[in-house]
Amino acid sequence: MRTAIVYYSLSGNTAYAAELAAKELEATLIPITPVKPYPVKGLAKFLHGGKSAAAGEEPELVPYTFNAEEYDAVVLAFPVWASNIVPPIRTFVSENRDALQGKRTAALACFMGGGANKAFDKLKTLLGKNLSAELALIDPLKKPSEENAARIKDFCEKLNG
Repeated sequence: MRTAIVYYSLSGNTAYAAELAAKELEATLIPITPVKPYPVKGLAKFLHGGKSAAAGEEPELVPYTFNAEEYDAVVLAFPVWASNIVPPIRTFVSENRDALQGKRTAALACFMGGGANKAFDKLKTLLGKNLSAELALIDPLKKPSEENAARIKDFCEKLNG
């Protein structure tokens, strides 16, 4: 199965998890980046990102290459902000919603404080369909473990199943 992993990462956790999943799935990694970057440090990081996520903002993205016809499955990987999907992923889904309908779609979320299940529910609503697989990881870059590696492998098997 040909798979794309579309991801946004602010602190590196999501990029790390997406790379591990891409190795397991032999997937293409497609990073997305907002034109206007989010703060990466201090209180501004949480206030600006959380407000943006809670408000359902859809920022303009730096041009990316994604042709849904090339893939059977798409994994959306993102950090959880304010129990929500991050705005760059929201933009990507809005721009590609129709193309994603015929694809197996999964979500991989990284978080520090919780809210992944709410984020998955919001993503399903935005997509207008259920997910083939879901995985939530707590700080996988900062806290690598054999358990996380096993959970990523199980996630990939479920997506392929």
